Amino acid sequence: MPSILTGSKKYSFLLLFLAIASCQNQDKMQRFQGDALGTSYNVRYFDIAPNQRVSDSIDAVFLRMNQSMSTYWPNAIISKVNRDEAVTTDADFKKVFQTAKVIWEQTDGYFDPTVGALVNAYGFGPAKSLKEIDQVTIDSLLNITGFDKVSLLSDGTIMKAHKNTYLDFNAIAKGYAVDALASMLQSLGYTQFLVEVGGELFASGLHPEREKPWRVAIDHPKQDANRTFIATLPLQNQGLASSGNYRKFRTDASGKRYVHTVNPKTGETVQSNVLSTSVLAPSTMLADAYATALMAMPYEQGKTLISNLSTIEAMWVLAVNDSVQVVATPGFTYDLE
Repeated sequence: MPSILTGSKKYSFLLLFLAIASCQNQDKMQRFQGDALGTSYNVRYFDIAPNQRVSDSIDAVFLRMNQSMSTYWPNAIISKVNRDEAVTTDADFKKVFQTAKVIWEQTDGYFDPTVGALVNAYGFGPAKSLKEIDQVTIDSLLNITGFDKVSLLSDGTIMKAHKNTYLDFNAIAKGYAVDALASMLQSLGYTQFLVEVGGELFASGLHPEREKPWRVAIDHPKQDANRTFIATLPLQNQGLASSGNYRKFRTDASGKRYVHTVNPKTGETVQSNVLSTSVLAPSTMLADAYATALMAMPYEQGKTLISNLSTIEAMWVLAVNDSVQVVATPGFTYDLE
């Protein structure tokens, strides 16, 4: 009998020890956040403790993005292209360029990375804005605008029909950076994580603590100093990006209001009742680009575009009199706040 009791106590102690060890080794939410690409970022993943390799790799990804596509870095590849200097593009630049070309064609030119000269003129880029933007100025800038005026050659160099054509991948590169961070985490063995850069997101797997898809929110386009959301939705193995004209705008000396979305066909800033668009896509790069395109396109044309894209879903927030109306494609599942 005593031996049986002793054995029972040892066995109980072993179970207790294993339970404690299991709790100590349980993955917990780890988080890295900071500023990059002119905005903020937030990376959440699950591990026993913070992984320094993740932190170092995050920095390396952002360095890559800046060296390739930052119009604010004078020695970046895109800056040299814009100065019409001879430069060979890298793999990141090529991927973004090629994807942008496809979306430019699909959107009938409403998504156009060469709209950069016009964006600068209105004061939304790295260059100094023009004091006055008249039709003559707009027409001259339209002459150097158009993605058909830029080619990526087989040797990796860029050929421009007009040396002053200005490339700006801001409407797609941020989403691409999210995808690059997601790819990095996957290469390190992580399968359940959430990456956010400037509001653009990619969620992988289920949230381990809830065993459900990650839950994310979309900003309300009409909000005061207190941040509010218009909708929440589940996100799993998809990218989500939003675009809107409710934050980035400027007013000239005459009081005229300019929003940051520029119509590449007319050269004018977009005026419509579309307050914001949000897009779900297999990658955040695609979501980012299509969300921008939908802000530039007429609403009905945008709806037709998305209906013909089997892997893309979208939500529009429209201004209707003094209220807002939410319209979404069938696959865009959300809950209003």
